[in-house]
Amino acid sequence: MQTRITELLKIDYPIFQGGMAWVADGDLAGSVSKAGGLGIIGGGNAPKEVVKSNIDKIKALTDKPFGVNIMLLSPFVEDIVDLVIEEGVKVVTTGAGNPGKYMSRFHEAGITVIPVVPSVALAKRMEKIGADAVIAEGMEAGGHIGKLTTMTLVRQVVEAVEIPVIAAGGIADGAGAAAAFMLGAEAVQLGTRFVVARESNAHPNYKEKILKARDIDTTISAQHFGHAVRGIKNKLTRQFDQAEKEAFKQENPDLTVFEEMGAGSLANAVVRGDVENGSVMAGQIAGLVAKEETVEEIIQDIYYGAARVIEREAKRWSGVRKGD
Repeated sequence: MQTRITELLKIDYPIFQGGMAWVADGDLAGSVSKAGGLGIIGGGNAPKEVVKSNIDKIKALTDKPFGVNIMLLSPFVEDIVDLVIEEGVKVVTTGAGNPGKYMSRFHEAGITVIPVVPSVALAKRMEKIGADAVIAEGMEAGGHIGKLTTMTLVRQVVEAVEIPVIAAGGIADGAGAAAAFMLGAEAVQLGTRFVVARESNAHPNYKEKILKARDIDTTISAQHFGHAVRGIKNKLTRQFDQAEKEAFKQENPDLTVFEEMGAGSLANAVVRGDVENGSVMAGQIAGLVAKEETVEEIIQDIYYGAARVIEREAKRWSGVRKGD
């Protein structure tokens, strides 16, 4: 399957690994790129030297293309922009802000820019300022989310823009990828399934929490106050729920409490393994993720699984006559 995305990025498979902060390091992203997908380093709030060390890891693993996700609200964003240009990174994905002020610098350096968008309006705005593609991420995704589902968002974004669209949120296998392709996406991005890959350095407790999750085990925290985050239910999410209830009772609630509760919570879970007091960010599709596999096995399963679904459905519909 060749799409505008595989041709643009020179990758074998139209499969991205999400740029998850604290999870998407050089080992995981490098393994994804080496296997033919697009590995993406999660910049998060990390300083320049940390992102640089992860870039060095990828370059030691493979010479294939990889990306860096830049969170535009990071206090180190200027340093990271300089870094990706200095290091010859070929792809940048962006979140939490507008990359417009950096677009000309990125393009002058030969960098493909792919913002993550939660709405049609933002997708159109990104196309207007020169984005090469967009990642339309539905609220089924883990981590920070918007308000539209993947099925409704992807289809509308595809119709609204001319640039390629990558579908994200709620995709973990070939059938899900096939559905995204049928909606018009030219690649898919996965996060939750890659968290439990053997090459992932996420804490074993974090992985186990995902592997044991059911379809109803994720929840959205701070959806009314602050920035909505999807994660697996635990003590921290219950505390967020209680804080929201208290905030609703107040005429002018103190919203800094939500920032304080969230500060450091992801690292607490991913690095230290505290999956009760930390934020176990994961998508709603976690209930379908049942085993730890290598990155290569995951990519092959998604790609050829999608091909089998598409072939099966093509045969099913081939017998339908016009007008029936």
